[in-house]
Amino acid sequence: MKDMGATKAAESPALGYEEARAELVDVVRRLESGGATLEESLALWERGEELAGICRTWLEGARARLDAALAEREDEAEGAAAGEED
Repeated sequence: MKDMGATKAAESPALGYEEARAELVDVVRRLESGGATLEESLALWERGEELAGICRTWLEGARARLDAALAEREDEAEGAAAGEED
């Protein structure tokens, strides 16, 4: 089964991580409080999946940037160590 959250996240890059997370918290709160009709609950759940996908996309991007920065730092340290050995 295809991950629809990730697909929708790619289609909604305008929403920042903090905004998506805040809205997701609100969606979860509304679902947990009950009182919504089945149709409203399904709509909230679908929106929550979309928001979770947006958050996931942002977090994956942040992880990639951190990994790249750490790799660059390690390469620089290895290059400096190799230069000292010469």
